Amino acid sequence: MAPSGNAGVVRLSGPSQTVLGARGIEMSRYRVTVDTGGTFSDFVYFDETTGEVSISKVPSTPDDPSRAILQGIQTLLARGIAADAIAFFCHGTTVGTNALLEGKGVRTGLLVTEGFRGIYEVAEQCRPYGPAIFDVMYDKPAMLVPPSRTGEVKERVDFRGRVLRELDEPALRATVRELKTQNIESIAVCLLFSFLHPRHEARVREIVAEEMPGCSISLSSEVIPQIREFYRLSTTVINAYLQPILARYLEQLDRRLTQSGMTTRQKYVMQSNGGMATFNAAARRAVTTVLSGPAGGATAGAYACRMTGFQNIITFDMGGTSCDVALIKDGAPFVASRGKIEGRDIAVPMMDINTVSAGGGTLARVDRFGVLEVGPQSAGAVPGPVCYGRGGAQPTITDCNLVLGYLSEDNFLGGRMRLDAGAARQAMEQCIAQPLEMTVSKAADGIIRIIDVKMEEAIKAISTMRGHDLRDFMLLAFGGAGPLHASRMARDLGMAGIIVPLYPGVYSAIGLLMSDVKHDYIQSKMTPLTELTAKDITGMFAPLEKLAREELSDDGFVEDGIAIECALDMRYAGQGYEITLPFAAASLQAGGLAELRATFDAQHRSMFGHMAPEEPVEVVSYRVRGIGLVPPVELPKFKREGTTLADAFLHTRSVWFDGAMIESPVYQREKLDVGLTVSGPAVLDQFDCTTVLCPGQVARVDEWKNLIVTMQS
Repeated sequence: MAPSGNAGVVRLSGPSQTVLGARGIEMSRYRVTVDTGGTFSDFVYFDETTGEVSISKVPSTPDDPSRAILQGIQTLLARGIAADAIAFFCHGTTVGTNALLEGKGVRTGLLVTEGFRGIYEVAEQCRPYGPAIFDVMYDKPAMLVPPSRTGEVKERVDFRGRVLRELDEPALRATVRELKTQNIESIAVCLLFSFLHPRHEARVREIVAEEMPGCSISLSSEVIPQIREFYRLSTTVINAYLQPILARYLEQLDRRLTQSGMTTRQKYVMQSNGGMATFNAAARRAVTTVLSGPAGGATAGAYACRMTGFQNIITFDMGGTSCDVALIKDGAPFVASRGKIEGRDIAVPMMDINTVSAGGGTLARVDRFGVLEVGPQSAGAVPGPVCYGRGGAQPTITDCNLVLGYLSEDNFLGGRMRLDAGAARQAMEQCIAQPLEMTVSKAADGIIRIIDVKMEEAIKAISTMRGHDLRDFMLLAFGGAGPLHASRMARDLGMAGIIVPLYPGVYSAIGLLMSDVKHDYIQSKMTPLTELTAKDITGMFAPLEKLAREELSDDGFVEDGIAIECALDMRYAGQGYEITLPFAAASLQAGGLAELRATFDAQHRSMFGHMAPEEPVEVVSYRVRGIGLVPPVELPKFKREGTTLADAFLHTRSVWFDGAMIESPVYQREKLDVGLTVSGPAVLDQFDCTTVLCPGQVARVDEWKNLIVTMQS
């Protein structure tokens, strides 16, 4: 049975008056956010008038995610809320991500400067860091555009932006007509040094539009006008590969939302940089949404730092199909200017999130050599785990958690969905335990240990492998399965403790409430610092700032609701990497270029342990971020009501801890009062998630009703 109602209503700060419409229907102004996962779509409804929050989980519909979204909207409307009372909608989507991971983008063509068609195929000329270095069978990811769909353009611009050869338009038309015969739906255009001279690419677009009407066109000079040809090309190709799919999806979603009665202009999609974009802006730059869903969790993690006072946090978002981890130090998440998705390079600002294939739906099996394998395949939403009773036959992580007593049969999703423990145990027996000649409990425990180690390695990759001490970090556990696994993982990793937020199962969707609209712009122009003046630098920022303000104005923001952030990419001359430094015109005027140079040297020493003040420095790129400020949502503090731990007690059951079944208390988490403590071993049930406490751990309920879990002293 699919969950259909909301649960877990909690009062937030805000005005208490209620506005009634002409027919007496409550006309509260609602914000609705939805994070689409592989198994469930998570909804958060925030009433700006009364200050209430409610949540809902709806089974995802991978074939058409908009169907699950409409079902979640209907959950709100069924309570008597008018659709035109929804003033704000934000969506964390995996449409682009899944198309990229599964290789299901559109048939794409590529146009490059004559003589440079090998840039895409050669790529970085080396293997990535990590296990791939030692993999004798390693292959680079397949090219999204093969050489057969790559055309050369007769033109040439040099590294200073000067035209050496004008665009040969007749030859271009012949090339485009040849590509047209290959049923191409989208074309990426990446000409040499077009970030300094975009006129040729602009003319290529006009000619392609004439020769191939309706074809989607992505220009590198618009998608990412910066140096490094391969990264610019790879990013532009991915944008072209995904753009028609995301555009069609958002167009259909927008149409369905409008048909449901939602009239607001404030419809947004989460971007990889932790900010939102309008549907239209996201459709144009599909590549900026590849970490759309996980970015909401990292944004919520930064809010958790401010709320709890813990400044060093690692977010741990384990859902149905994947696990996303991000490091937040000193209250701020890392935003990288470049990253990889399944080995494919993307050079747009994105949250520094490490994703692995590990979720509640991850499948376990014994291969033909008698070796236990866990993942990366997932049961997803269809058919889902065996215990869901929807046709799944292969055991999953969720089935293991049920067999080991961590999950309740009757209290899943607040009792709206019953889990079949017998079916899960039978599948474990037939598929895993018998082939390995062990008990069902030990087989399930082995599977859990394997998936935990996989996720622990993901955490180490962004922490200890970068010089951070995990003893200084709390693990912020959320997602539908995160708090089930966090206690064991934090204990094994020696972390400071665990934070489990009030609504962990929908925490990424809560993060969407905390986001602003953000647009990033970049312009590369490599110049020695000694050859620049303050006027030169501010002059480079001016057109980017103007573009940011215009786009945010089109999004509906007034001048008082717009903030501009500027930054410079700088390096020592000859280096192959840059450091991004925040830039403020006022500080430049006060301290001059000497102060800018000193700041760069100090930052380089902080990041790499050394500096070279005698070496020349170059400014490589100019970055501008335009921010449309959305009124913030503050989660409230709760007052103590005087209830006891006994009031939250449900029952006891056998739960697997450290190799044995132990009779453990089970509590209803929603009934835990501020200030109460719960000692492990214990299980805490709630509507959207289950939290497991290991022996020796103690959980304290803080004034925001977060669980703060530490080892008993």
